[in-house]
Amino acid sequence: MAPEMSLSEIYLIAMLIIFTVPYLVWRVFKTDYYAPLVVVQIIGGILLGPGILGNVFPQYYEFVFNPKVIGALNGIAWWAVMIFVFVAGIELDIEKAWENRRESSITAGLALGMPLVFGAIAAIIMLKLNANWIGAKGQEWQFILGIGMACAVTALPILVLFMEKLEILRKPIGQRILRYASIDDIMIWGVLAIILLDWNRVGRQAGYLVGFAFAAYLIRKLMAKIDEKDRWYVALIWLAASGFAADWSGLHYMVGAFLAGAILDAKWFNQEKMDMFRSHILLAIMPVFFLSTGLRTKWDVGGVMVFGAAFILLFASVTGKLFGVQIAGKILKWKKWEASIIGWLLQTKALIMIIFVNILLDKQIITNETFTATLLMAVMSTMLSIPMVTPKLKAIEENN
Repeated sequence: MAPEMSLSEIYLIAMLIIFTVPYLVWRVFKTDYYAPLVVVQIIGGILLGPGILGNVFPQYYEFVFNPKVIGALNGIAWWAVMIFVFVAGIELDIEKAWENRRESSITAGLALGMPLVFGAIAAIIMLKLNANWIGAKGQEWQFILGIGMACAVTALPILVLFMEKLEILRKPIGQRILRYASIDDIMIWGVLAIILLDWNRVGRQAGYLVGFAFAAYLIRKLMAKIDEKDRWYVALIWLAASGFAADWSGLHYMVGAFLAGAILDAKWFNQEKMDMFRSHILLAIMPVFFLSTGLRTKWDVGGVMVFGAAFILLFASVTGKLFGVQIAGKILKWKKWEASIIGWLLQTKALIMIIFVNILLDKQIITNETFTATLLMAVMSTMLSIPMVTPKLKAIEENN
């Protein structure tokens, strides 16, 4: 009889699967055009979850992804995503957006507002067809606003990776798109704070916001005085403290993580080191978050229903975003091709939207089935971006 495997051995088998399977799929099938590695990792998380692998190989699934292993993976995933959201907060360029506030506010407002409305309508349709989409502690307004915002989200960190790949990040249109996405990022977390407002803990939440403002003032004073090498370490201490305080208040540790980064100035950190730091987080520990996300996917209301909801949300998201950006283009008198390129790149949802709906699931505002539908929508929406934009950019280069 073979000896029993230890928890550490099973854990390392899980890590081996997490890093090997998506990488091999990405390399062997050369998916980079439609699905960069980060998207393959997200899809891999879904395939390795209980809805797919758990149904096909239940014994193997229960052996590898047992509760103790999942608990260990979740701990890594929490810290990974906190750091990632924190970095996204640091990299927001509020000053640049303010310099171009008319153009930025019109575009960002319509690019966020229209898909939010379309997504909210989709959420109402979902509730009319089946009430099981809403979580045990969710109210209808929270569900509708949450799903609407999930359709409106743009993932700023993945957008940066995509624009680097398309070689437009440092060009004027790339910088404009970053401004629009930055403003939307702020609005996303603001709406999330409203959704998570807990009247039973409103005193704690008010106390957190007051305390955060005071602590942010002190940390900014400190960061301006210390050497850069110390700033990195102090920043992580600040991140952990802010995340804890936000979670204690009833908001969410990821809200605290974003705010902790947003009040820091990007100029305090070497940009090259920050880019490397983000890349290393994506390489070394974010795949664990993608896997832990996949482990939360369920199909209990039926696969057809989940896919049907995903396509409804995808239609609302894509149509709303493109419609909103086209209106902005008309108002601001853009060139004919600009609105289309900007609209399709702002479809990039993976990561930030997944983080967003993870929070809604944690707070039981949505069910696992709704989470699965939104996850599928995020993956499909993100996979559309590069294939839709690349031919348009090539056509512009040829005409010039």
